This record gives sequence, structure tokens and C-alpha cells, in this order.
Amino acid sequence: MRPSSVLDAVLDRSLVLGYSKIGPALRRRWWPADPPAGALAGQRVVVTGATSGIGEAMARSFLDLGATVHLLGRNPEKVARYAAELRRDVPTAEVVEEVCDVGDLDAVRAWCADLSERVEAVHGLVHNAGVMTKQREESAQGHELGLAAHVLGPHLMNELLLPLLGEGAGTVVFMSSGGMYSAGLRTEPDEIEYRESEYDGVRAYARTKRMQVVLADAWSRRLRGGRVRVVSMHPGWADTPGVTDALPGFGKLVGPILRDAAGGADTAVWLVATRPASALEEDHQFWHDRARRPTTYPVQRRLDPTDEGRFLAYVSHSTDTSAAW
Repeated sequence: MRPSSVLDAVLDRSLVLGYSKIGPALRRRWWPADPPAGALAGQRVVVTGATSGIGEAMARSFLDLGATVHLLGRNPEKVARYAAELRRDVPTAEVVEEVCDVGDLDAVRAWCADLSERVEAVHGLVHNAGVMTKQREESAQGHELGLAAHVLGPHLMNELLLPLLGEGAGTVVFMSSGGMYSAGLRTEPDEIEYRESEYDGVRAYARTKRMQVVLADAWSRRLRGGRVRVVSMHPGWADTPGVTDALPGFGKLVGPILRDAAGGADTAVWLVATRPASALEEDHQFWHDRARRPTTYPVQRRLDPTDEGRFLAYVSHSTDTSAAW
């Protein structure tokens, strides 16, 4: 094993070193090369949750690589404001404003149908939209809000945009979280919907981030050998509203070592722009700082295929999509 591999593993398991800005500062010495200039010229990339934090940084990075970027958010004023900022800063930018509440399955269906009439191919789709509530809230279809926004809506979007992604040899990225390590996969309907116990917003968020990783791996296996790749990743600890507003105590504690939003966005941009061949070598597709990472710690029980099947069946039933996993 190379010394860099040993150090990389130490960084990953130490959390504070690997998840903070210290991680990329060290890993840049050995991680894969940056995408070449113009790597995404002529290609379309959709970024959900594109009006703040990591989504904003990601959109700008995709533009810098020549992509046409579809900024998707649920607040039309925020989408328009950030699109205008990008066009002002990057006069040659090709920015498309998109409005959709990813947690509303009917809205997702309508938006996907509309996009399919406007474009012929999508080369990148990053599921970055996120929500963390203090009290249990439900989507328009009656699903726990985090589940709807992080899992059900993105899954439905994958299904409906699959023809466009196939035309674009697309890469789909689920923006998960390192917090998923603290949560096992839930398989009972009341657990998946977080009805079985007193609601905890942070725990609910971690649960759905675990679900995203399982879902991405299932999609990867389902599409293996095809033109579309599906992966998941976590951004580390980034200085974004998702950390500083939702977790103010944590943000204050680790503030000096938080990576910036661009650092959190880096791996998603790299995955879409380079489509690494190593992304096809193994079943699990969970990434951080341009390398595949374990989905469980050594002391954790590995995923039971029966549990995975029950979870995937719930997702398929809830979104009225194919159960052919």
C-alpha cells in the first residue's frame, strides 16, 4: 500500500482531519487530476438546490468548465437572482432557470415532462437539494419532508429523465452526508417515514442520507453496462447555511476548519466532468475527495440484501415507478 493511501485512510477515519479543509489541502498532493479546461463544453448539467451553499459553488464550477447549467430551486426569485449574478460575473455563461419543488412528486413529474420537451440530452444531474426541519413535516403527497426531498423526488427524477441521461451519457450524483454513517437503513414504512418515535430533525436527515447511498448503489447496479452512471458522495464539513444555520453549535465549534463551499462541491464536479473509469469497478459508489469511500465503519453491520429490497420496494411503490431492481 502506498504511503499516500495509508494517510488518506487515516484522514478519512479521523473525521476532523478528513472532513475539514485539512483533508483536501493534503489530498491534493495525490488525488486525480483536475478536469481539463472546457471539459463540459456543449454539455448540460442540472443542479438541484442551486441557490445557496454547495449548489451555488457547484453551478459556478460547472460553468467554468463550459457547461450549460440548469439552476433548479423551488423559489423563483432566488433562482432568478443567482442566475443574474452568474450572467454578470461570467458573460459567456449559459444559464437556464428552473423552478421545481423536488419534494413534491407532482411538481417533479410536471417539470421533468417540461424539460424533456426543451432539451435532447442531459449530461449531469446533481441531487443537491436538501432540507432539515425541527418538527416532522409532510410533503404534498404526505411523505416526511426530508424523505420526499432527498430520496423520493430524486428517484422519480432519475426515472423520468433516464432517456435524456442516456442520450447524454450522463452522470447522476446524490449529495449525501458523512452523517449517514450514524444511521442504519430503515425498512419498515413507519420508520422510513419517521413516524415510529419522537421526531428528531438531525436524525431524520441522517436517515435519509443513508437511504440516498443505498439508492445510488441500487441505481448503479441496475444501469451497469449502460451509458448512465449513478454515484453518491459526501462533501465533508463545508461553511454553508446547511451547517451554520441548521447546526449552529457545531458550526461555531468547527468554524475555523470548515472547508469552503467550493471544496464541498469539488468531488461532484469532478465526477461529472471526468466520469472516472474506477466508478464501474465495484458495487458501492460512495465518494469523498475524489476517492471511493466505505459505506460502513468496521464495527457496523453491512447492509442486508433483504432490508435493501424492502426499502427499494417502498421507494418504487411511493413514486409509482419500476420495481425491477
